[in-house]
Amino acid sequence: MSESPRRPLGRNRVLSLLDRLEREPAADRVVDALRTGVRALPLGRARDLLHGRPLGHPVHPLLVQVPIGSWLSAAVLDLRPGRSRESGLLIGVGLAAAGPAAVAGWVDWAELHREQQRVGLVHALSNIAAVGLYATSLSCRLRGNEAAGRAYGFLGLTAVGVGGMLGGHLAYRQASGANHAEEVPHVVSGGWHRVGAVADFSVGEAVRRSVDDVPVLVVRETGGEVHALAERCSHLAGPLAEGTIADGCVRCPWHGSVFRLSDGWNVSGPATAPQPSFETRIIGGHVEVRLRHQNGGRPARRQVARSARP
Repeated sequence: MSESPRRPLGRNRVLSLLDRLEREPAADRVVDALRTGVRALPLGRARDLLHGRPLGHPVHPLLVQVPIGSWLSAAVLDLRPGRSRESGLLIGVGLAAAGPAAVAGWVDWAELHREQQRVGLVHALSNIAAVGLYATSLSCRLRGNEAAGRAYGFLGLTAVGVGGMLGGHLAYRQASGANHAEEVPHVVSGGWHRVGAVADFSVGEAVRRSVDDVPVLVVRETGGEVHALAERCSHLAGPLAEGTIADGCVRCPWHGSVFRLSDGWNVSGPATAPQPSFETRIIGGHVEVRLRHQNGGRPARRQVARSARP
């Protein structure tokens, strides 16, 4: 018997819709206005806190656990009669926690790529709808209309689910909030790598070199010391070699993250992860680099030739 021909697998319709959303420019004017407004907020040092820099990763996914957990628990209680009071309390907790989570999310959103911002805007609208539905649910419960309160609660949970799906797309498919320099230690081979003659590196200027096909930023200081970092910004892979060098740091030209040249530490956000850094040495008038972690965290003894002095 001959086998019947297999039907070709079609594309996932949800992913197709999300891909279309990434490319849809209809709301770009709204995106631009909101981004400008969020960036203009006088948050000061709190902006780095909202990005999650002290944690080493975005704080928004952590904060959303409270409203989502509260609202999901309220839905479970609503499946049983006579628990509307407890459900209302959980809904109120979720509404109170939604504000800080939303602020952190907007601060992160303002520093994303355009395609990510388009998806993020719909993600935010879904969550705003959820907040409105849960606020209505709580209002109905306080007035004694438990049936309507439960109905609005389940509608709110549906909106939260849509928002969560979009948030997952942002985080895992579009890699917003991910460390875009994480792969460097897994790609660069061990040992020292020659990146060029000392004369190739003008004092105070950012120069891009490559080690095992990984872009590396090299900066030579006035005193002759040479620093090297992974060149693609950990925030969204911005080209640090096109950034500004000042006060021993480099500022990413895309979103303004600042990294210390000596060790790659992220001095200010939106980057939440530091840059992989390299030890450097000068041998025979040539600069060589090696990832710091490949020496057990201990700095290598520097060898500087006299001819390398400016």
